[in-house]
Amino acid sequence: MSSRTDAGVSVRMNLARIDLPTSVSEKTSEDSIIRALNDNLPLGAMAISVNRAPADSKVRYVQSRRYLYRLEVIEEWPFENDPDVLSDACSMVEGRNNFSNLCRLEEGTNPVRTVDECVPWLSERGRLVGFSIKAKSFIWNQVRKVASSFSGIASGRITVSDLESALTSPEVSLDLGRAPAEGLVLWGISHSDLGASFSDDLPPLASFSRRPEDSREYRRWLSMAQYEMSALLEREWRGRLN
Repeated sequence: MSSRTDAGVSVRMNLARIDLPTSVSEKTSEDSIIRALNDNLPLGAMAISVNRAPADSKVRYVQSRRYLYRLEVIEEWPFENDPDVLSDACSMVEGRNNFSNLCRLEEGTNPVRTVDECVPWLSERGRLVGFSIKAKSFIWNQVRKVASSFSGIASGRITVSDLESALTSPEVSLDLGRAPAEGLVLWGISHSDLGASFSDDLPPLASFSRRPEDSREYRRWLSMAQYEMSALLEREWRGRLN
């Protein structure tokens, strides 16, 4: 598989490599392979397309990955918020940074990553829903910890200076929290050998309800937010097949 995700994270697109004997692959159409896979995959997963790739291609060596995070699912996220504040925070994580304080760092892993793009994720009416982040590679929990820092700035739990310190002084341990997995979705992957099955554009959000202001209603709303994400992914998959 191209990308591994934590339990609870949604996935719109991933890539997998399947090695078939030449005698089989030459006689089997791409549509037949897709049908065979979908006949055996569980609900919530779907094979969209098949591409013939060079024998030496590496499925994990991608050009870029894009994640979306729906900040509205975080409990502390304020009902009223300022997109400009998030835009400034997004700019701070763009470029080359040491993310030691914003990831779960495993032994031997390089904490330095280059974020190509990080921008607010807005609805068609301008409502701030979350953010989109794109890079060649990410570290374990990196996006969830970035999401927690953004939410903390919006709620007042932390300051912009705290995020700046986390990035500029990685040798000083600073825990800015970790956002729940349920807000995260692996949206797209670009690979030179395996192609792309989906557009990299952000999705329309007309079907995404606004988070309630009342805390009791918010807890009930969370289950609907999970359904909205599942429905969005199903529409994306079915639209690609049709």
